[in-house]
Amino acid sequence: MSTAANRPPARRGPGGGGPFGGMGMPAEKSMTFLPSAKRLLGRLRPHRVGVVAVILLSVVSVTFAVLGPKLLGQATNIIFEGIISKTLPAGVTQQQVIDQLRASGDNQKADLLSGMTLHPGQGIDFSALQMVLGIVLLIYVLSSVFSWLQGFVLNAIVQKTVYKLREDVETKVNALPLSYFDKMQRGELLSRVTNDVDNIGKSMQQTLSQLVNSLLTVVGVLIMMFLISPILALIALVTIPLTLVITSVIAKRSQKLFVAQWAHTGALNGQVEEAYSGHALVKVFGRHREVEQRFREKNGELYEASFGAQFVSGIIMPSMMFVGNLVYVAIAVVGGLFVSNGSLSLGDVQAFIQYSRQFTQPLSQLGSMANLLQSGVASAERVFELLDAEEQRPDPVPAQVPATATGRLEFENVSFRYEEEKPLITDLSLVAQPGQTVAIVGPTGAGKTTLVNLMMRFYEIDSGRITLDGTDIGEMTRDELRSRMGMVLQDTWLFAGTIRDNIAYGRPDATEEEILAAARATYVDRFVHSLPDGYDTLLEDEGGNVSAGEKQLLTIARAFLARPSVLILDEATSSVDTRTEVLVQQAMKALRQDRTSFVIAHRLSTIRDADLILVMESGAIVEQGTHSELLAKGGAYFTLYTSQFAAPVAEEA
Repeated sequence: MSTAANRPPARRGPGGGGPFGGMGMPAEKSMTFLPSAKRLLGRLRPHRVGVVAVILLSVVSVTFAVLGPKLLGQATNIIFEGIISKTLPAGVTQQQVIDQLRASGDNQKADLLSGMTLHPGQGIDFSALQMVLGIVLLIYVLSSVFSWLQGFVLNAIVQKTVYKLREDVETKVNALPLSYFDKMQRGELLSRVTNDVDNIGKSMQQTLSQLVNSLLTVVGVLIMMFLISPILALIALVTIPLTLVITSVIAKRSQKLFVAQWAHTGALNGQVEEAYSGHALVKVFGRHREVEQRFREKNGELYEASFGAQFVSGIIMPSMMFVGNLVYVAIAVVGGLFVSNGSLSLGDVQAFIQYSRQFTQPLSQLGSMANLLQSGVASAERVFELLDAEEQRPDPVPAQVPATATGRLEFENVSFRYEEEKPLITDLSLVAQPGQTVAIVGPTGAGKTTLVNLMMRFYEIDSGRITLDGTDIGEMTRDELRSRMGMVLQDTWLFAGTIRDNIAYGRPDATEEEILAAARATYVDRFVHSLPDGYDTLLEDEGGNVSAGEKQLLTIARAFLARPSVLILDEATSSVDTRTEVLVQQAMKALRQDRTSFVIAHRLSTIRDADLILVMESGAIVEQGTHSELLAKGGAYFTLYTSQFAAPVAEEA
């Protein structure tokens, strides 16, 4: 039963009307970036030891990496000084050569040679060169090994963090009240628990490693640059404020776009899921063009948001590269001047140029990570919004357990409303005795299904109380309460599995004999033998390979196998033919022995034998009694009954 009075209105967006209206997302105020990022990083707290190990491994890896250019600069000096030494006459000292050059007025060349270590007449020292290159090779290998170890440990940490996040999301979903799902599109919720969580994992995996390495590289390279030349290092430092300004300006603009991107992704998933599940309905009413048009509109919104987010954040890295190239040119020019006056060796300038590249590269990487980081934080905001949603009232501790399992259910002055300003059920009282069959009838929107939802504690009552076998259901755990109740809905639900598995879902520990007995009692056995694999037949697409009536029988067999104290049938025979309905009614009569049964029915012919019939209007019981008693009163039940069976009178023209 699906009526406006029996559930709160679903949240509607700008999607508009049509058979699948309300598929847009309402505007949502984004959380700020830093608190969300801080909260996301806070989920690494249980892995402190691993995080420390990652940092230490990164320090070692980066240390080896930043030593490389300095050692390669020494190799360059050995080669260059060897070539120059070969051109000088043997038997003189380096100082004598410099003095001769100054005496001849060639001060520039003298300054150049003064910054070197020369051995006139000798060539390149290949043994020293070999040793330096061997050391360089070793430290680069060690740097790679420690970098791999760091990536391995970090990967384990990130995957464990995402694993725990998925667990928390799953636990949260199970703890949310039914009202939350009434207001949230199924596709939107699925997008948060799948797409957004996956995006968080991808973003953390790709950004944390680079972030740690980039920051350590900047620090290490900066130290080496100051050791080589403080003046050149100050030139390189110009990059940092420019980087911060560019990144902050662009990041502020792109973060909003990333939030919009994932919001539109969720809305589009909701629209696709809804259109797919209602595919037949769309075709029947010829609304496929309208659905396609709304899909194009929502897809266009997602394209605009995604393009804007990626384009704006993508500007960061080219901007960083431009700044880095300017600094590179400045270092090359000033460094050349220092070599010419002997302030620096050629190898030191070469090393410094490499360091300048190493210095700007991590800054560029930080810029390129901005889009991934912002995308991940935008997804984290959506997941945190789910995790922060108000949960259903926790089960009491300690919980009460009824001493008996007879199925006596009593409503005592119960009041309930979905919306504060719209009362639905007010001061309702009734008693269902063990073994009674209580039928609930009334016009659409009277509150029949709401009554059942309150029994199952899908919603909490506003006042009064409901007792099961003398125990307030609010003092019982939900698992204990629902284990004593069986429910067969008008909308069937089957999962991908065998027919045997779907029946056994009502009681997983049931034996094969009990499963078969339940199938025979509910006439499932009659059609199962016509299937190729019998009870091992796999149901596909929510039971798409069996008829609607056969699916209904399977859900009834599931409830039959569970043998609950209270049985709830919400239009349970609406999808079966008349002959099968008679057989199912007979099976239900056997099932209802010594059990309380609540039957919600629109076809009043199916509840003539009920022990008690409740007639509801606007959330209140206006009449109650047996079929014959209510007909004799000539009231609301009489009106409902006669409206169903009165034959229309056709006037002759």
